[in-house]
Amino acid sequence: MTPEQIGTRLVALLGDAGTDPGETGTDPGETGDGAAGDGETGNGPAGDGQLVAGVTGGGHYARASVDVPPATWPTALRTARDDTDLDCDFFDWLSAVDELDDGFTIVAHLWSTRARHGLLLRTRVPRADPVLPSVVDVFPGADWHERETHEMFGVRFDGHPGLTPLLLPPEFEGHPLRKEFVLAARVAKPWPGAKEPGEPGGGGARRAPMRPPGVPLPTEWGPQAARPARDDAPGGGKADSGTPDGGTA
Repeated sequence: MTPEQIGTRLVALLGDAGTDPGETGTDPGETGDGAAGDGETGNGPAGDGQLVAGVTGGGHYARASVDVPPATWPTALRTARDDTDLDCDFFDWLSAVDELDDGFTIVAHLWSTRARHGLLLRTRVPRADPVLPSVVDVFPGADWHERETHEMFGVRFDGHPGLTPLLLPPEFEGHPLRKEFVLAARVAKPWPGAKEPGEPGGGGARRAPMRPPGVPLPTEWGPQAARPARDDAPGGGKADSGTPDGGTA
């Protein structure tokens, strides 16, 4: 089966089961020729109870992709596994993408060991209440993947037998793969080495260090944030604020 046929087949099966089928086609955001298409990684109809089929980029390695509503998530994986044409009997992986105000996109990849084709299933949960039914009863191998997604993104999987920490110590606070999570190590100490990543070697003046995403100003977070600001520098002059990122050149 081609990726287009795989996606169309799953949408038809889920539509027969009572889910509102949406459009099918290739998403330009997946092929790399444009911005993310509606229903794929943008604000798509999957959140409105519709099914949307598409095809990822990658040429010969392209995959069928199907966006489904959260309530249909376990049914979609079970249908892809049990249908004799799709026959996606191997659970490959599950993870999440932080879409900021749009919530979290949960992604699972299945594979057919007989037909040698893959399938990406995706759904969207709101940021305020990121809850999704567990699929451990469909694919027991999803156990560790759901635990990791829970501790890294804070997504709760209802029906999971035990969302205990998998990679982080029990006392760890927060979800480190959320985009608002502060990279504390980069605040506490500068990038190691004589130059910043990507900076060419050789002599010359060293450019001002740049703050990577997720790192606030030293005066906004960490030990320096508690120190009172100095209005005047020694000698009566105004203090130099340094570089825009709070460091010095």
